[in-house]
Amino acid sequence: MKNYQNSDYALNKMNEDAIVYRTATGIVKITLADYLAENPDKTEADFRALKELSDEDYRVQDRDDYNQTWKNVSIHGLDETEACSVPSPEDEVIERPERAAKEQQRRKLAKQALETLSTVQRRRYLLHVIDGLSTRDIAEREGVSHIAIVYSLELAEKKIKKLPMKIDLPKRLIFHVR
Repeated sequence: MKNYQNSDYALNKMNEDAIVYRTATGIVKITLADYLAENPDKTEADFRALKELSDEDYRVQDRDDYNQTWKNVSIHGLDETEACSVPSPEDEVIERPERAAKEQQRRKLAKQALETLSTVQRRRYLLHVIDGLSTRDIAEREGVSHIAIVYSLELAEKKIKKLPMKIDLPKRLIFHVR
């Protein structure tokens, strides 16, 4: 439990009969009895709904904090990478129209590929690939099993791969089941 001392999500989640949150001066714990005493027109079901909401808010905050931590990487040694290089003005003037034409063609092919998918597959595929949601998050959002989402995404990927066109999707669009 020591690892949970710094996590608001864990503090709240581990106290099943209370809503717990941290303030600048300490930790506040609201029990069911406290809630009902302060809100006589409310019921235990209202408290449970509020508890679920606070758990979900803390879970999302915890996940976002974790994801942000992974973005905070050291820049030591980045000066040698291509990501930090800047193209010359001549290259920008000469290559910009070519890149724009290639990008337009790629978008057209990507649109055609997505049109081969069913409405459900397209929605799930875009949520997963573009929005970055995990298969479990999509399953929770749609109220279906995790396996149903995985299967749907695998079928969508197979349909896209079967297309005769050559589409060079950027790395962020490469399908990975999470």
